[in-house]
Amino acid sequence: MEYQQVLGRRVAQERRRHGLSQPELAAMVDQPVAWVSQLERGVQPVERLSVLKNLADALELPLSELAAETGMAAPGRPDAADALRLLLAGAHALRAMLGVTTAPPVARLREQTEKACALARAERFDDLAQVLGDLLPGLEAAVRAAAPAQQPDIHELTAISYQTCAAALAKLGEPMAAWVAADRAMIAAERAGNLLLAAAASYRLASVFVDARQHCLAEELARTSLSALSSLAELGDPDAMSLCGSLTLLRAVVAARSGHPSAAFGHLSRARTLAAQLGCQRAEGLPEFGRQSVALYEIAVSVDLGDAGHALRTAASLDLAALPPGRQARVLIDVARAYALRKQVCEATEALLRAGELGPWHARDTERARQLITDLTAAGTPAPEQLAALARRVCAHE
Repeated sequence: MEYQQVLGRRVAQERRRHGLSQPELAAMVDQPVAWVSQLERGVQPVERLSVLKNLADALELPLSELAAETGMAAPGRPDAADALRLLLAGAHALRAMLGVTTAPPVARLREQTEKACALARAERFDDLAQVLGDLLPGLEAAVRAAAPAQQPDIHELTAISYQTCAAALAKLGEPMAAWVAADRAMIAAERAGNLLLAAAASYRLASVFVDARQHCLAEELARTSLSALSSLAELGDPDAMSLCGSLTLLRAVVAARSGHPSAAFGHLSRARTLAAQLGCQRAEGLPEFGRQSVALYEIAVSVDLGDAGHALRTAASLDLAALPPGRQARVLIDVARAYALRKQVCEATEALLRAGELGPWHARDTERARQLITDLTAAGTPAPEQLAALARRVCAHE
């Protein structure tokens, strides 16, 4: 809170020095007047560098000065994606083999792994990069220093940590780096001898293949992983059922994007059956799966297949307010895509504007929104200024 108050006082001071009113500054940085008022009172944080840059430009200040007052990374310093890529490039295993890295206690490693998972769920990627920066080298050292009986536990922590890294990189729009992290997670899970953890790593890698548009690789990995897990899922194991459901949803996406509607809807039907069988049981492993997950995928798959009506009907059946902001935004972007298929430009724009109010988007959502805005602009309506404002908002999510 202290940095917010310092930043707020500085913004208010510079605004007055330039003879600007709060509404004038709000217009210059493309934010509501209430946002500027709350910022100056020290209750509104600035969490994106792009927004901070707009403020610096409007107030004719060096970005580095405002960045220093917020604790935010300034240009020239690595952001979360850069930090995670650099971390993966490090020769941590070699340093551990040579005894350069000291092995932390296993209890400390377990605590850090749990913290990393919590940071990933909260999408606090800068903090996650800092935690993994100590954790991954420590795990490489610990597994080499541990007694044989302890090694499987450390391999499990390593698999979970690399999966967390892969998930973060995927959300940050870095599929190739996520591919490396997911592959390392699979190797560690196999060394741990943990079947479900290895299957979870397979799911993560298949997701990375989908993001990287390597659809043949994604389909083969998902198909063979399902084949391996099916007998365990048939016994009613919640983790196995959840993983089978999630892998089946990935196959639906691949089928849709490959132009195979029958296969896509067939996979969705099988996933729906698995979700019903899972019911209220809680799966402890990753990824999250259930009726809601199936509905979200059904909307996206329907749009990919050009079935706008099915996508809109499924979206209407959802309690959107019950979803986390990131998922709400993703649904609204898919709803906008569905309306665009129907040439309902005003409705598509309204859905995108609602999505834009929900905070930072993932890289893949920003990419889809940008393409949609281009298509809507080409359609000629609504007014160009609405789409221009929308484009600025999308840029703010980058």
